[in-house]
Parts: sequence; C-alpha cells; structure tokens
Amino acid sequence: MSARPRAAAVPLCHIIQGETVNGAAHTYGPAHAPFTTPKLDLDPLVWPRSLAGPAFDVPIAEIMDVLVATGQWLTADPRGLLAEALAYTVRTSPLPAGVLERAYASLGKQFNRRSFDFQIQSELGGVDVLDGWREVLTPNGRKVRVRAFPPRLIHIIAGNAPGVAAVSVIRGALTKGVHLLKIPSNDLFTATAILRAMAAVAPGHPLSKSFSAAYWRGGDARVEGTLFRAQFFDKLVAWGGESALRSAKNYIGPGFELVAFDPKTSISLLGREIFGSEVGLADAAERAAIDATILNQQACSSSRIQFIEGSLEQIDRYCALLQQRMGVERETASALGRPVATELREEIEGLRGLEPDYRVWGEYEGRGLVIRSAEPVDFYPDGKIVNVVPVKDLADAIRHVNVATQTVGVFPAARKQALRDALASAGAQRVVELGSAIAMEMGIPHDGFLPLARFVRWVNDE
Repeated sequence: MSARPRAAAVPLCHIIQGETVNGAAHTYGPAHAPFTTPKLDLDPLVWPRSLAGPAFDVPIAEIMDVLVATGQWLTADPRGLLAEALAYTVRTSPLPAGVLERAYASLGKQFNRRSFDFQIQSELGGVDVLDGWREVLTPNGRKVRVRAFPPRLIHIIAGNAPGVAAVSVIRGALTKGVHLLKIPSNDLFTATAILRAMAAVAPGHPLSKSFSAAYWRGGDARVEGTLFRAQFFDKLVAWGGESALRSAKNYIGPGFELVAFDPKTSISLLGREIFGSEVGLADAAERAAIDATILNQQACSSSRIQFIEGSLEQIDRYCALLQQRMGVERETASALGRPVATELREEIEGLRGLEPDYRVWGEYEGRGLVIRSAEPVDFYPDGKIVNVVPVKDLADAIRHVNVATQTVGVFPAARKQALRDALASAGAQRVVELGSAIAMEMGIPHDGFLPLARFVRWVNDE
C-alpha cells in the first residue's frame, strides 16, 4: 500500500513590530496539514529597555480609535486578508469549518469602543492612570502618584478559539505596552490577520509597531531560553494546558512574572424544579446542551459534568433529551463533531454493560454522548461528551469543585444565590445561569483576576 501523499503546505507569515515577514524557511505540522514559516530571527522580537515602547505615551483615546478602525476593517475585509486566513485555518484547525466561519464573522465585533471604555473603567479605574499619573491621598495625608505603566509582555495564546487572539490584541493595546504573541499551532492565522488589519488601517502607527507575532515549537529551549527573560520582558501571559504552563514556569524568576490563564473545567447544576413540566424539562436540556457544546466542547467554559436533582427515572428522561439537543448545529458548535477517540470509546463501551449503575445515550460519530453515573467518571469527558451525576441536593456537588473549576452553570437561576459563596470558597471562578456560559465579556474578572490590572506595571511616585 502506498503512503498517503503529503498535503500542500500553507504559508504562515510573521508580524515583526507591525511589518509582515514572509518566507518558507521551515515546515511544521502533520502530513495532512503542514505549514511553512519564515526564518525566525530573535533580535527583532524584543524591544530594548533603553527605549520607551512605541505606544507608551500615545493617548488611550487615539489607541481606541485605531482599535475601532481595525474592527471595522476586519468586518469589511477589503483586501480579503481575513478570508484568506479563514481558508488556511479551515485546512489546519481541528474545529469544523462552520464553527470557524461564524467565529471569524464575529471577530470585528469585539473591537467595540463601549467595551474598551468599560474595561478601562472597571479594571483600572479610569484612563487617567494609563495616560499619566493619578494623584492619591494616603491615610497619612501624603500625596502620591500612581501609574499603570505600559508593560512588556510575551503572550502564549490558546488556539482553541479564534477569539482568544482578538482578546489578546485588545488587552495588549489597551495597556499600551509592547507585545510578542506566540502563534499557537491550532490557530495559526487569526493573530497575524488581526495585526495585518491594524497595520492596514494605521500603517506605521506606534500601536502597530508595538506588536509582533511569530511561530516556534512550544518548549523550544533555544527560543524560549533566549526570550523568556526579565532583560526583555516583564511578564509571560500564558494560556493553555498543564504541560504548556509547566514548561513556562521553568523560566519564571525575579522580574519575570507569570500571568496564567490556567486550564479549566466547567460544570452544571440542575435543580429538581426542571421536572415541573415538559416545557421546563425541554428548556433545561436545551440550555445545558448549549453550555456543553461550546466550540464542540473545546472551550474552558464548556460544561462536561452535570449534577442534577431528581429520581433516576426523571434524570434518565433528561439525559435522553440532552443527548438529542447536543446534536444541533449552533453558533459555536457543529451538529456533527469529531468521532469519539478510540481510548474514550473503549472506556465508554465498558460502561454500557454496567446498567443500571451506568447508562449511556448516543453513539460515537460525534453528535453528542451522555453518560449517567453515580459518581463522576474517572476519565475526562471530551469531544461532546457529558457526564450526568445524580445528587440529592445541589450543595452535594460542591465537593467536586476545586480551583480548576472555571464556570458553574446553575438552573433555575434562583438557586445561584444560595450556592455561590460555597462554590467560590471551593475554588470556582464564575457562576452563571445555565445556558449563558459562552457570554464572557471583557472588563469583569477572567479566571479569578482582572487582566488589565495584572498586565500593567504599577509604579509609584512618592
């Protein structure tokens, strides 16, 4: 049998301080989705500390003007750069084409002035501390001045959603610093498309010159051992899985801080009230399916384990409805995802023979699968798989919450107030009404902290 031919490689450019760099010096990726990159020259990827960053003293109002224009450019796509990036992304991303198309169509909407104003006010207390020095009167009667000084950041961005690149660029721009984005292998083209749009609407502008984006293999000691230093950067902003963060932590030391968007898991809590009517049950199953299938369950906010009050007969009815609703095409999910991985399939197949202690709804083709068990299963539900666990009281589920729990969806919403303090104490970072896990807005805490406040360097003049 002849070997499968290698697919044609797609070209990935680098952005170096606002300028596009093309080339095909290196080839990466699997045989079915290879890509090429320019030669990686490390010197231009750093901004010398002897010089202020290009946008350090640019008024924040002007920066927001450039961001708004960038969003408008992305929406109009006059040169077809975003369409080209989408076409390449479809060839190299694990996400389905329809999900990617809808995600790309909404990128420009994130560049919203009202959102920018809200972020700055909510996270930093106003623009004055970005554009200059805020005077503060201490309890001892001293007048001191404080500035949220522009930072020098490396961003290891996640590739599970195109929106992460947009969020990283926006937050980076609003802090007026210099930013090197490491391009993720599972979202190769979004960050560069956004930065090319910025350069198109504001060629040579200090904000454009404040960003670079380049690809190297994660964990490459030659690259990271050179760049990940306080000599060049203040902080490493890292998204991603446990292995990526453990690798990043090897470089953290005095003067070089880690800002980590850690890997997270999300859950749902459903009260017995959902069984009051068929309409209520259907509504709950629909809401839970929305939360369970965000980016085909590749988002941290996607619900993987759902704890539910009710009799076994009631819960089994819910499981059947949930599985049906997981196979629906949605804004952030496809009706048919990837087939269940072989290892998971073997685990699940073993549970099918253990009824009534376990029960399984659905097959392995990628339309969604639900497992009911008395305790959470000992494997990680992934790829549109949900584990439903009966509880006598929703408070009993709190023992399964920890610092790796990001979002907890609760239904009905009236149950949130009695649970939220205990959930927070256990480690959860976000409590929402079931069905709204996707509605994450910038300007409120993300993973338990305010990103803009963590990105900047707080400096005193006393």
